[in-house]
Amino acid sequence: MELLTIDDFDLKGKKVLLRVDINSPLDPRSGGILDTTRIRGYVPDLERLSGSKVVVLAHQSRPGKSDFTTLERHAQVLAGMLKRKVRYVDDVFGGLAKRAISELKDGEVLVLENVRFCSEEVCREITARPPIEQAKTNLVKKLSSYVDFYVNDAFAVSHRSQPSIVAFPAVLPSCIGPAMEREIKTLSKVLESQEGPKVFALGGAKADDSFLITKNVLTKGIADRVLLSGVIGIIFLAAAGAGIGKANKRLIHDLGFDEYISQAKELLTRFKDKIALPVDMAYEKGGRRAEAPSERFPDKQALDIGSKTIKAFSEEARKAKIIVANGPAGVFEMNGFGLGTERLLDSISRSKALSVIGGGHLTTVADAGGFRDSITHISSGGGACVSFLSGQPLPGLEALKKPVKEGA
Repeated sequence: MELLTIDDFDLKGKKVLLRVDINSPLDPRSGGILDTTRIRGYVPDLERLSGSKVVVLAHQSRPGKSDFTTLERHAQVLAGMLKRKVRYVDDVFGGLAKRAISELKDGEVLVLENVRFCSEEVCREITARPPIEQAKTNLVKKLSSYVDFYVNDAFAVSHRSQPSIVAFPAVLPSCIGPAMEREIKTLSKVLESQEGPKVFALGGAKADDSFLITKNVLTKGIADRVLLSGVIGIIFLAAAGAGIGKANKRLIHDLGFDEYISQAKELLTRFKDKIALPVDMAYEKGGRRAEAPSERFPDKQALDIGSKTIKAFSEEARKAKIIVANGPAGVFEMNGFGLGTERLLDSISRSKALSVIGGGHLTTVADAGGFRDSITHISSGGGACVSFLSGQPLPGLEALKKPVKEGA
């Protein structure tokens, strides 16, 4: 079933509950917002809802984290970007929120308090329930009674089953927002397009995520080539019998990824010609970067792909018609070991391919290197992007497949 969008409804004059993801990095000393990219990304979408009374539902971080705080500053930043009235209320579904929503005029925007301040939003006992049961929470029962319509425009958290994501479609007419629509269209094109070569460059420390994507795109015939680096690259090298050294074998074990070695062997047996592994890797020696062949690697932790691998992977990226990159090629935070990630992103940005990158770390490098404007699409969701590319259903999207009909 096709998901409904805001173009399928007349929302003029309606009170629209808009779930967004404006979770932003904060200065640990001042609490100021360091990067307003996510907030700015919603400006065009809010302009499209300029005839509605928009109630913004969002979160900042999660309980227990140092940046778990209010959305007051987010509202101030949004007001400056929209150049029209944006109110903030330090309440989510109580009397203050009810009154503020009732006073909204067409074209005005109200930002509610951090929805994760509500225990029901993060309580595991509740989030384990189906959406229809989550709809019985006070958060959903009360807030849904104040509005007319629900729009999920938060792709980045739609892999989570939480009341603000999955429960409102059970009680309100609902659809996806413009930002969500862009994400789905781009990622769907990556998976469904017949253009090739189609290349996936996967790295980072989350080898379980990378493995799920690798398995999905290979077994379904989606990928022409999969370039593996980071921890997943080390796991596949171990599966191939390479002499990766004791330090890297310990790394796999300490991270709890031993079980993936046998599974990687199966994929290598079936798809050897489609999987590219590092032929050399970098390590620290005397405070400097040193490199060695992957087949005869010293007892040192691999911190990046080596020069020969960088050249080979970059060439694959340049030839691609579609390329997806998720996760850095090495420990880019360490001086001298961001080289593989930077060179690979540079090649992607210079290619004429439809390019997609996902994951916060890769996005950080893309911004620092000035590559953002040359990449077709930067996914707003790390976990959600992984789930989508892995072929796993996203609870937030599944909930929208059978929303309450308007007027019901």
